[in-house]
Amino acid sequence: MNQAFALLLSVLSVAHASWLAEFTVNLAPGQIDKFVMEVHPEWAPLGAARFEELIDSNFFKGARFFRVIDGFMAQFGIHGNPKIAAEWKTKTMKDDPVKESNKRGFVSFATSGKDSRTTQMFINFSDNANLDSMDFSPFAQIVKGMESTVDNLHKGYGEGAPSGKGPEQGRIQSEGNKYLKRSFPNLSYIVSAKKIGKDEL
Repeated sequence: MNQAFALLLSVLSVAHASWLAEFTVNLAPGQIDKFVMEVHPEWAPLGAARFEELIDSNFFKGARFFRVIDGFMAQFGIHGNPKIAAEWKTKTMKDDPVKESNKRGFVSFATSGKDSRTTQMFINFSDNANLDSMDFSPFAQIVKGMESTVDNLHKGYGEGAPSGKGPEQGRIQSEGNKYLKRSFPNLSYIVSAKKIGKDEL
């Protein structure tokens, strides 16, 4: 009985252990840099599991930071291939209770209403505690490269259309990176994203 309990504790410990993901980013032509995200399943188990699924399927390669608002946040997570983006758009998740605040460097999934999270997420540039009561549940934190990389993501387009001059999300979904490369060529984008060991940090 004691052995079984010890095994259960061990499994639970592994399930809730934090882990790292390294993103290589093209900030601008000829300017490549990296940031590292530490994922905390105990903060938002469903969000962390979805993020791991996306990392394992190489989802982020070529994905643009399509909505980057200075002083607020950087949003990404629509696949560059419209067919793949459409498949993921239907895979909604239930909300995770908000256990951590949307502080600078913390990462949350975007949501358009109750239980609507899919693949879009954002990195907070500032402390955005007002988002906590709106069910934006952080699942990770930038632990390396916040100042050198994330703060230098291209911000020139700002808010998305129609309220701003940035990309229209509906067109990203339907036309993918072809639309973004043609109309918003300066967007920073993800070259690769992979798991790394804590000894590689």
